[in-house]
Amino acid sequence: METIFLLTPRTQSIDATAIADGTPQAAPQTFAELGVAADFIAVLSRAGITVPSPVQALTIPDVLAGRDLCGKARTGSGKTLAFGLPMLERTTRSAPRRPNALVLVPTRELASQVARALAPLAAVRRIRLTTIFGGASMYRQVQDLRAGIDLVVATPGRLNDLLERGDISVADVRTVVLDEADQMADMGFLPQVDRILNRIQGEHQTLLFSATLDGDVDQLVYREVVTEAEAIPTMKHRFVGVPEADKVRMTAAISAGPGRTLLFVRTQRRAERLVYDLDREGVRAAMLHGGLSQPQRERALRSFSSGAVPVLVATNIAARGIHVDDVETVVHHDPPEDAKTYLHRSGRTARAGAEGVVVTLVQPDQVRAINLLRRDASLREAIVSMKPDDPRLADLAAWEPPFEEEPVRPAPGRGDARPQNGRANGWGRGDNFRARRPAVQHAANRGDQRFQGGRPAGPARQFARTGTAGGQ
Repeated sequence: METIFLLTPRTQSIDATAIADGTPQAAPQTFAELGVAADFIAVLSRAGITVPSPVQALTIPDVLAGRDLCGKARTGSGKTLAFGLPMLERTTRSAPRRPNALVLVPTRELASQVARALAPLAAVRRIRLTTIFGGASMYRQVQDLRAGIDLVVATPGRLNDLLERGDISVADVRTVVLDEADQMADMGFLPQVDRILNRIQGEHQTLLFSATLDGDVDQLVYREVVTEAEAIPTMKHRFVGVPEADKVRMTAAISAGPGRTLLFVRTQRRAERLVYDLDREGVRAAMLHGGLSQPQRERALRSFSSGAVPVLVATNIAARGIHVDDVETVVHHDPPEDAKTYLHRSGRTARAGAEGVVVTLVQPDQVRAINLLRRDASLREAIVSMKPDDPRLADLAAWEPPFEEEPVRPAPGRGDARPQNGRANGWGRGDNFRARRPAVQHAANRGDQRFQGGRPAGPARQFARTGTAGGQ
């Protein structure tokens, strides 16, 4: 579902009015009907893009008309072209160091992706485009600006550095795009974004796009938009219960299937350790995290995109903006912090109508937190315990888990998402609680072993308050 909001020209005091919710009943079927110029349509046709996506159909005419706009669209819906096509149509030749179009993004990976998507379109109009982000040569960036750049795709930190040095001015910017604005808020970039916006002089068009619009983004958008993990018909969700000791073998079994698999962990150290452990299990994997240099990140993405390495282990840095076609499986090896992170991580699969599977590995001490996440994301698939040799792991898309009648609402208890000290297998004091047990439709899965209240169904396993098995 795409939701589009018209904004007033002032980004600091915005009156957002919903003008569309979902795909219009009579959406234009061609880019020409949306008002896209013939030379741009030719470039899109050569790339195999002939039909606008719903978000493009909703936004392009209004942006071409010069309106400010706030768009909420799930990842992979084509929002880069939704803002890029009309922005390039309105971009003109600029003076050295004074671009007239600006795209702000939270990460250098997303900056590179946006630039790659827009470069062929910019070339037919001889629009000069460059990227500005940390980890790359500042000297090269300054030289490009001095030679003259019309469109800049930048991260807030490096752009502010160049503004402070006087190497660039945004005074002439007439179109500014904030892409993945909520992640910029989550990463603490809003003060830097504000400083950049305050330097823009005169009338300008503001476009704000993101997969979610919530949290601190209300500093830029007057009315907060509350979102859930939106239902994507081609995305299947699986929650697999597993003791910590079996997680690596479980992950290896899932990753051994056909196609590409993207694994998410929480920290750089865990990414490095998981790549090492998977290699010992016979699974080749690349890794992507914030501690790598830009060339190392690009090499990892190329290897994964080309299929040379079928598995990529990533921290949340890859949860947004990185587009890799045909990722069949996303595995939350470490569960996400909340439903919003779950949405962005999961959005790496089932893109543009393709099918995909999202698997969340759930340790016993994480059950309560995952139940909260499932409730917030309106997901009804039950948590099912498996072992690494379970035949269902070979094709989790074909296996249908039991569904709960309504999203679980965990009862207050001692359960906690944090691993418990001193309990290497994850079965510890944090599981000493009883969550509500909803009715389950077992269908053909009556043999499934479910996690209930933080412990697996089957023979009774007793836990004393000290976390010792058997009450001893």
